Amino acid sequence: MGYEENEYLQLSGIQHFAFCRRQWALIHVEQQWAENYQTTAGLLMHKKAHDETSVEKRGDLIIMRGLRISSRQLGLSGQCDIVEFRKARDGITLSDYDGAWTVVPVEYKRGTEKEGIEDAVQLCAQAMCLEEQFLTEIPKGYLFYGEKKRRTEVAFDETLRRQVLELCEEMHGLYRKGYTPKVKTSKKCRSCSLKDLCLPKLNQNLDVERYIAERLGEGGVL
Repeated sequence: MGYEENEYLQLSGIQHFAFCRRQWALIHVEQQWAENYQTTAGLLMHKKAHDETSVEKRGDLIIMRGLRISSRQLGLSGQCDIVEFRKARDGITLSDYDGAWTVVPVEYKRGTEKEGIEDAVQLCAQAMCLEEQFLTEIPKGYLFYGEKKRRTEVAFDETLRRQVLELCEEMHGLYRKGYTPKVKTSKKCRSCSLKDLCLPKLNQNLDVERYIAERLGEGGVL
């Protein structure tokens, strides 16, 4: 059981979805997009990581960039920034390379670590796609943050995997309905690249009595 290929959603969308359902819907349902400094810098970083012609071998380490992945279970498809294959006693086999190899996804991010789970669920979704494709288990991966230029290890435990499954199910449900949720404003709205398209304050449920009082207090006309 699983999703058909024509139902697959963009894997990168799970990061948007975990950050803000409305942001995800504006991008992936309504096909709207806006650039700001953060998105431009992030695209430049990913452009380098997604050089699909690049396969690098350093001793017992193989580095593949822009590896295309998908999952019927999650209904997602996309690309990994980097997948590292490390030589080990137990692991998968790779054509053109001798021995057994473990699989480790590495996702590049422009800034610093975030308070939310959005980066971790994106990386875990990549790992679950890789597990399905290579028929192996992947216990951990890494998020590389460009501002500090260091890796953060992410363990793919049962809690995180369950969050990925739940987010994917909800995401597919909203996509099928073509529904764009309303937004709950928070401090993260200030840095969102879609804030001018989203207009978060206008999407809140207005308090009618307060609105009338404010308008009368300003000498406005109702």
